[in-house]
Amino acid sequence: MPKDMEALVGDTYADASSPEAHTALPDCAGGESFALMVLGHSMAPEFNEGEIIVIEPDGLAQEGSYVLAWNQEEWTFRQLLRSGAEWVLHPLNPEFEDVPLEDFSGVRGVIIQKALPGRRRASKRYI
Repeated sequence: MPKDMEALVGDTYADASSPEAHTALPDCAGGESFALMVLGHSMAPEFNEGEIIVIEPDGLAQEGSYVLAWNQEEWTFRQLLRSGAEWVLHPLNPEFEDVPLEDFSGVRGVIIQKALPGRRRASKRYI
C-alpha cells in the first residue's frame, strides 16, 4: 500500500492526497483489498481507534454499507444512508454531523472487515 495512505483518521485519511492529484488510489482500485488503521472517534462505537479496517475497492455500496469516499475535498469513512431523496455519509458518533453525498462517484470502497491487532477473535465481517 502506498505510504500516503497508511493511516485512516475517523474523519479523514491522514496525509492522503486527492484521487485527481495522485494515482495511489486508482492503482489500488483494481479489485485489490487494502487495510487501514482507524484513528479518531467519528465512527465509534462500531469502529474504535486502533482497529484495522479492510476496504474492498470493488465492493457493492448499498444503504447501510460502511464506505470510504472522497467528498468535500477530503477522504472520509462513514456509513452510507438514504435521507429522504438524498444520500448522506453518516458518522456513527452523534457528536459529528451527516454530510450530503452529491453523487456516488466519490465512493471508492466498502469496508468488509475490521479487526483489533493481536486479537483474532475480535474480528468482524461486514459482508
